[in-house]
Amino acid sequence: MSALFGPAGNDDQFAALKYKGTLDIPKYVSSLGLTAYEYQCGRGVNIGSEKATEFGALAKEKGIKLSLHAPYYISMSGIDKEKRLNSVNYILASAEAVNAMGGDRIVVHTGSCGKISREQALDLAKDTMKIALETLDERGLGHIHICPETMGKINQLGTLYEVMELCKLDERLIPCIDFGHLNARTRGELVADQKGYEKILDTIKNELGEYRHKNFHSHFSKIEYTEGGEKCHLTFADEVFGPFHEPLMELVAKRDLTPTFICESAGTQGADALAMMNSYTKYREKLAK
Repeated sequence: MSALFGPAGNDDQFAALKYKGTLDIPKYVSSLGLTAYEYQCGRGVNIGSEKATEFGALAKEKGIKLSLHAPYYISMSGIDKEKRLNSVNYILASAEAVNAMGGDRIVVHTGSCGKISREQALDLAKDTMKIALETLDERGLGHIHICPETMGKINQLGTLYEVMELCKLDERLIPCIDFGHLNARTRGELVADQKGYEKILDTIKNELGEYRHKNFHSHFSKIEYTEGGEKCHLTFADEVFGPFHEPLMELVAKRDLTPTFICESAGTQGADALAMMNSYTKYREKLAK
């Protein structure tokens, strides 16, 4: 077993090389030598079950592991109960789509704090997550992993601690550790040295156990930030904001971890995912000598 690497959605090169649609994605991702892909449903789950099944079969043929990003407008921490229940419906639709694709992970944003305290927001999100898990069980989708994501803006629910607390609700919940987001909300703390990465990985292990430490989900990109946290996604060509992937790849190789890394660079996510995979492979080969 080894870590998996792939892009979030389609990069600029996908269109430049004349690839046209969803069913071309597995061929393109495979041509890069990548092993994962995250289907983007940020603006709604708009893929039918028949096409999702066909897409999934093509991805399986190419050895590509699929995950799905659920709609951005999910708010598990909203004060309005109706909106929170609507969020459960979005989670259900996402789970049905990824299941048709043959995948088993959906990534979700848990919401913001708004005018309530972080503690109140977390309590509401926990309640919504419990309802979501019960709903998936009722629909025969209990095998689908919901992956709450660490977020990049200060006012969003999604610190490392908050994601750990959500994941403690059920062993099926797998954290989506977005290292770019954590770097942005700590205004560059991760760039300093490898200790920032060590702290995050140790936290997963200590709070959630060895299985999720070994198999966590991840987003990675360099992100520009301000005092409020995340501003915009960058490419690996940026040398100012970070975070930088090499120290993390070394740690993942040393710890023999097998997470899924989804690259969210701005238009270069395929090439940057490949850079991460090559770095990881380099450290694995070095350790094997």
